[in-house]
Amino acid sequence: MAATMVSSAGGLLAMLNETHPVLKFHALSNLNACVDSFWPEISTSGLNLDGFRSVCGIKLYVFDFFLIESLYEDEEFDQRPLAALLVSKVFYYLGEFNDSLSYALGAASLFDVSEDSDYVHTLLAKAIDEYASLKSKAAESNDEAAKVDPRLEAIVERMLDKCIMDGRYQQAMGTAIECRRLDKLEEAITRSDNVHGTLLYCINISNSYVNLREYRREVLRLLVKVYRKLHSPDYISICQCLMFLDEPEDVANILEKLLRSENKDDALLAFQIGFDLVENEHQAFLLNVRNHLSNPKSQPSGSVLPVSVEPDSAQSGNPAALEDVPMTDGANASNAKVHEMDPNEVTYAERLTKLKEILSGETSIQLALQFLYSHNKSDLVILKTIKQSVEMRNSVCHSATIYANAIMHAGTTVDTFLRENLDWLSRATNWAKFSATAGLGVIHRGHLQQGRSLMAPYLPQGGAGGGGSPYSEGGALYALGLIHANHGEGIKQFLRDSLRNTNVEVIQHGACLGLGLAALGTADEEIYDDIKSVLYTDSAVAGEAAGISMGLLMVGTASEKATEMLAYAHETQHEKIIRGLALGIALTVYGREEEADTLIEQMTRDQDPILRYGVELRTTRLSASYCHFAVSDVSDDVRRTAVLALGFVLYSEPEQTPRIVSLLSESYNPHVRYGAALAVGISCAGTGLSEAISLLEPLTSDVVDFVRQGALIAMAMVMVQISEASDSRVGTFRRQLEKIILDKHEDTMSKMGAILASGILDAGGRNVTIRLLSKTKHDKVTAVVGLAVFSQFWYWYPLIYFISLSFSPTAFIGLNYDLKVPRFEFLSHAKPSLFEYPKPTTVPTTTSAVKLPTAVLSTSAKAKARAKKEADQKAIAEKSSGAESSSAGPSSGKGKSSSEKEGDSMQVDAPSEKKAEPEPSFEILTNPARVVPAQEKFIKFLEDSRYMPVKLAPSGFVLLRDLRPSEPEVLSLTDTPSSTASPAAGGSAAGQQGSASAMAVDEEPQPPQPFEYTA
Repeated sequence: MAATMVSSAGGLLAMLNETHPVLKFHALSNLNACVDSFWPEISTSGLNLDGFRSVCGIKLYVFDFFLIESLYEDEEFDQRPLAALLVSKVFYYLGEFNDSLSYALGAASLFDVSEDSDYVHTLLAKAIDEYASLKSKAAESNDEAAKVDPRLEAIVERMLDKCIMDGRYQQAMGTAIECRRLDKLEEAITRSDNVHGTLLYCINISNSYVNLREYRREVLRLLVKVYRKLHSPDYISICQCLMFLDEPEDVANILEKLLRSENKDDALLAFQIGFDLVENEHQAFLLNVRNHLSNPKSQPSGSVLPVSVEPDSAQSGNPAALEDVPMTDGANASNAKVHEMDPNEVTYAERLTKLKEILSGETSIQLALQFLYSHNKSDLVILKTIKQSVEMRNSVCHSATIYANAIMHAGTTVDTFLRENLDWLSRATNWAKFSATAGLGVIHRGHLQQGRSLMAPYLPQGGAGGGGSPYSEGGALYALGLIHANHGEGIKQFLRDSLRNTNVEVIQHGACLGLGLAALGTADEEIYDDIKSVLYTDSAVAGEAAGISMGLLMVGTASEKATEMLAYAHETQHEKIIRGLALGIALTVYGREEEADTLIEQMTRDQDPILRYGVELRTTRLSASYCHFAVSDVSDDVRRTAVLALGFVLYSEPEQTPRIVSLLSESYNPHVRYGAALAVGISCAGTGLSEAISLLEPLTSDVVDFVRQGALIAMAMVMVQISEASDSRVGTFRRQLEKIILDKHEDTMSKMGAILASGILDAGGRNVTIRLLSKTKHDKVTAVVGLAVFSQFWYWYPLIYFISLSFSPTAFIGLNYDLKVPRFEFLSHAKPSLFEYPKPTTVPTTTSAVKLPTAVLSTSAKAKARAKKEADQKAIAEKSSGAESSSAGPSSGKGKSSSEKEGDSMQVDAPSEKKAEPEPSFEILTNPARVVPAQEKFIKFLEDSRYMPVKLAPSGFVLLRDLRPSEPEVLSLTDTPSSTASPAAGGSAAGQQGSASAMAVDEEPQPPQPFEYTA
């Protein structure tokens, strides 16, 4: 029997007036079942026409569900929750979500969180938002006992329980984090079927979506607690969390435990953790970890063997060699101590030495230096073309060429271009000479052992001015900072002495920049006082560098020093000093988020636009203030910087940036367009993102010269390490750069942008990319700081070199237990052309409308003549013998000469006419190998490989387990680039005549085979 179709709810509504509870229950149940269809009729029942309310001047009727509401309010009525649910649904359809949620709370368990309907989904979202808001307010006011409606809490808990029971752990974790329910977060993690994967997901969302720094720390503390409870703890992830929590002692305890393990794989894991921590570039934290590592223990009768004087045999991975020290009557005490040492402690001492070298950054820097040196693919033809097209009178383009060369060879130690163009280079004067000398620091970055000897010809002699050019001396001190950036333990004292012993402001400028780079983030009070004394001399040139240097030194500390710097910025009259201090303050509060809100609020209201734009570079969480300043501030500086800073906020989500800044890129204000271009370049650097390229393309042809400059630089940042096979627009962009550089009528700003873009495209010998996040999704502090300072090069060109701090080698470097690089093969499961080096450029020739004759080599002409003669002789011989030529007959019948026949045969044999072989779908790479970011997802280890990684990682430094340790190893990267001196503008003759510091671009020809000479 078919069900009767109900056409009206009037009968059910009338039934609510009955006195018997069963009839009321029947009416409510059926109304609840059909409320989706009859809510208009239900909502107008009992309409009180006298009641209305005004919202924004518009009179709205108040729907009075007197009967239904009275049933809910009647405490003696058994079905109150059902009445509340019905009223909630009607309010939902009326768009009154607050009232709807209020009555849904009264429905208690009848509000089914598992129901798949728009009503339930909407109210659950509303409930979660309300609950999260209340919990956040309670946390901000430090009132944990703040009143939260228990009915609201019950709904949220039911939803979390439902998600966990249904296996939707990621949804449960996201909701628990948003609602500050760490108990439910822990439950969701521990009950998931893949705890390790769930923990990694939780780390990612806490870093990406938790805005409050202190709450993020609470989440990470919980994750560390869960990690420690696992049967096999993930020490790599634990140490990453502890690094963010700034707990170096706990990290040191974990590393020491792994080093003391008898299992060799645990030592490999400790080394891997060390490399991963170094990648985050947090120098102060790494120094604290090293200091907390305990020294080897000795037996009761002996004493501790100092790690610093450990024999070379132990460092080479042969602890047994320590016992081979000959013991005679005259043996010294140190040898006796060696014999009194426990063998386990000898092994620990050996491993500790290696780990400390890793944590100091020396190992990774040395390996990266060797990789960049051996894999250098710089194209000197590009630089020669730029040099020839630059007019000598144009000092801006002359300097830009020097900058481009330094960036193009960053970290490779290859200064061939400088050595071949000493006369041209020597024409740099004053600050151009400063920059030319400083560029050597970029080229030799990471040469920690020989950095000072490299720059010796240009450094102040004895810590004071040695009679040379102060610009070269200042540039050399800046270069030392670039060489030792973030690893300046060995050079800090020399830079401090140089700063103290001079009153020349140019030398002070270079010394301040160098000292800030070398002591980056260490917050050293003594160095701060030295720099502050320079600031207080109120010298415009030296004070500007001092302000920036203070920020580099105190980066991320948000200390009272920022307030002190702000006070001096208000006192000085020098705009250069104010600019330096504004940038320094921004670096000081970097990453401190809500802790810096008071200072930020104070600076945003400052009358000085320089201080307002400085605070916009704070590179912290996204807020509405960026867009507010971008469109409303009266200063173009502030508007430009507010837009540019979006790039730093969004670099963890580069896909969002083009969409967010698309409208700003079309602004009528050229400064805003410039900021939009660099924002895209910063956040999308190295991604090759199609949307980013599409946004930047029209800006490279903007009507304003400096906008074109910014767009060209940003485009190069986006396209770095992207091949033409991956995106054809890369080739188009390279040709556009060449055209701009060669065009004599192009304005200087655009030409400078094109020159710098050429350097960035091929940075680091075409083996580096710009990377602001480590593989564990933590900020790379040095890289972010370097790019922030680089973005201010528009007012002080020497700051261009700071971009080198953001360069990260695109390499896979596998290491064995001895931290050597064994040779083995692995697979890149993608077409080789997608990730190959750009093809070498050819020397450009003058174009002409007249078709030039084809050049013919003399050898080719002789070969053709010889072939023709032989063919003629053969034809004569065949004719005289009466033989018919079946092959030549048809050809001569068509009137073709023998030379034409020869031409036909040459065309058949020509390589261009050969059938192209299909490109393989994979490529075998040899350790160490260039692996660009887009290639990482295609990297695989071969099944029968001798080596397997401790941690699966497609690039970077990867520790390897040797599955066949008895077999001999073949090592790579055994040669270290060595240098004696380097050329630069204004350098000494000794420096200019020094031996070449690195290999030429083309490999040396092989020596001839041995032979004997007989008279």
